[in-house]
Amino acid sequence: MDEQVDEPSERARTWASTMGGHAQGEHLVGDAPVVRAHADAGPPVGAAPVRDRAHREELEDAAMAPGATRARGAGNRGLQEDPDPERTCFERDRDRILHSSAFRRLAGKTQVFVLPEDHQRTRLTHALEVAQVATAISRAVGLNVALTEAIAIGHDCGHGPGGHASEDAFSPYVDGGYDHAVWGADVVLEPLNLCLETLDGIRNHSWSRPVPTTPEGEVVSWADRIAYVCHDFEDAAHVGIVTPEQLPAVVLDRCGDRRSRQLHAFIAAVVAAVRTTGTVGMSADMAEALAEFRRFNYEHIYMRGASLEQNASVIRLLRALVDFHADHPFAAQDGTWQDASGTPVAAGSPEAAVRAVTYVGGMTDRFAFDQARTHLGWHQADLPRGIG
Repeated sequence: MDEQVDEPSERARTWASTMGGHAQGEHLVGDAPVVRAHADAGPPVGAAPVRDRAHREELEDAAMAPGATRARGAGNRGLQEDPDPERTCFERDRDRILHSSAFRRLAGKTQVFVLPEDHQRTRLTHALEVAQVATAISRAVGLNVALTEAIAIGHDCGHGPGGHASEDAFSPYVDGGYDHAVWGADVVLEPLNLCLETLDGIRNHSWSRPVPTTPEGEVVSWADRIAYVCHDFEDAAHVGIVTPEQLPAVVLDRCGDRRSRQLHAFIAAVVAAVRTTGTVGMSADMAEALAEFRRFNYEHIYMRGASLEQNASVIRLLRALVDFHADHPFAAQDGTWQDASGTPVAAGSPEAAVRAVTYVGGMTDRFAFDQARTHLGWHQADLPRGIG
């Protein structure tokens, strides 16, 4: 039943009344009372020891494993900065990535299924799950958790819309081909002036790339595979593409049929390997289970007919958008494209094509589809299908 609301509700008035917080005079900063979030006194902290950046760097140094990556001052950056008084250099990297538009847009980018349903992963939720797995490992073996988390949440910022199909779509326009790991570190996140260790971990997280220079980067490489193998299967099972009973016997015997058990088994295997050998890896029996799990996903999820059709449709759409924007460099919403000297790039030039890849690669799935309707005149039937 519709009601006419002339006055704010009691809940709204209560919420508005907290606008300035609650001053408590018995606690002072200088001569002014401390403002608190709640009217009642909360649990006391007590006299807090000084834990500024420099002190915490000392504590980390004493607590971490010998080979862990130490934070030092402002960090090893392309453009030198003053150190933060409170945060370590890798904590600053994590925060910069977390607040970046590239990270936010991962919420609208395909993990496996274009236009995922509510319970399925996006690139953003994948990155968060990778961060959980990676930090669990790093914390257990005494590595730098902040660096690990920074690499993990940033590792897929180079992905375009439509999942891995975007790499095939963009490769013809980029010298040496388009690799989301390299593109993410060297193009997408370059403006953030991240530490070189963070960029290296992002650039080399894929197993086909050179080994990362830090053990934290290696941990993220394992965490990425562990996370996507487990959650891609769960998403596919959710829509009836596969069932747990279909998993290879080696996976069921060693890891179980539920994601929680699988993650626990794989995380424990990496932790045990580091503690036993001092290097980041996994015992042969568990590595076999992970490989068979991934092979199963390739056969039954990634390479099934509907997925290949979806990929082909994504490639066709993204290449059409790159061609359009390369020929119409003023149509992009991020302003006029200019070369290093400030001269507008010429329509149809190789430079315009690379700028178009950068622009289209940053799009979410839905924005790319809208662009196809707006600029290419595509109809709904022309667009990639969702789950099927």
